[in-house]
Amino acid sequence: MIKRLFASRQIAFYLSKLFVVRCFAVLAALIFILQTLDMLGESARILAVKGNGQAELFHYVLLRTPQLIARFLPFAVLLGVLITLSTLNQNSEIISMKAAGISAHQILMPLIASCFLIGCVSFVFNDRLVTRATAKLDAWQAVDYGQPPPAATSGVNIWLRDGDHLIHVDNVQGYGDNVRLSGITVYNRSQKTLVSILSADTGQWTGHGWHLNKVKSFDVAADTVTEKPVLDINTDLPPERFTLADVKADEMEVVPLYRAIKALDAAGRPTDELKASLIHRFTGAFAAILMPILGSVAGFGLARSGRLFVRIVIGMSLGFAYFVADNFALTMGNLGTYPPLLASCSPFILFLLIGEAVLIRTEE
Repeated sequence: MIKRLFASRQIAFYLSKLFVVRCFAVLAALIFILQTLDMLGESARILAVKGNGQAELFHYVLLRTPQLIARFLPFAVLLGVLITLSTLNQNSEIISMKAAGISAHQILMPLIASCFLIGCVSFVFNDRLVTRATAKLDAWQAVDYGQPPPAATSGVNIWLRDGDHLIHVDNVQGYGDNVRLSGITVYNRSQKTLVSILSADTGQWTGHGWHLNKVKSFDVAADTVTEKPVLDINTDLPPERFTLADVKADEMEVVPLYRAIKALDAAGRPTDELKASLIHRFTGAFAAILMPILGSVAGFGLARSGRLFVRIVIGMSLGFAYFVADNFALTMGNLGTYPPLLASCSPFILFLLIGEAVLIRTEE
């Protein structure tokens, strides 16, 4: 079976090496240019905060670069495929391989195998690094690049409504009974009229209520402030209300996101957008497998015919059409128009069939 998929070990390593080197060279160039342009737009905002300097600029680059890599890796793979195949075609190497009895699919298989490995690395990279960098960057931008808040595991800047009362929490850490709140403000209202404002530095769930530390209470009618070191509040407000109040798929790893979706389903909350994002976490990472098939039109045909540039444009157009269709389907899924599975998988399957149809009809 392996011999049928790959023409030979030497050819497979040769094609894989050419492709991977060009792919990551294009990615490095893209990230360098885009990060430079992004820094030109954000450096003024970062340095506008008193005390920020080169260390904060470098910190921004560290948080922003993983996002750029995750977003533009499929584009780099597409361009790497086009450059590799067009170069092989221009040097008549593909013609030589086909003359030796190697099929178009066997020529593409080393590139597809390399893209599969890139997809695996991309999935782990997105799940472990990009989500954490996104959460930290969003939290930092929420305070306009001021003092970064503590790392949150469940959310930042959470607003809740408990009856007539409004609750605001700056930072939520942990899950289940281990939830810890920071920066708590409770606006107590009676018949939509503000009665008092209670603030606390931290809060811990005790199983039947909340244990608050460093509490201040402002009475609106009496215009007085009361301070207490600790305060225990018996309430039926569960910690899940805070951890599920603002679930952002791009800031959560796969396992916590799956648990949050199950908890939201149990609570009767809409989860189609989160489900589509969860499935797309897999299909998006392995979208690189499509690029050799969609870009294969640039590698075949006679280079002397003068249509090599046209073939490159066609391959690039197919690749970018996939990205447009993928974003459109995901948007429709977020709006609830498409089911989550259809929104996440339909562009991948559709363009896989289109690429195979073009390849088989023209070369096989």
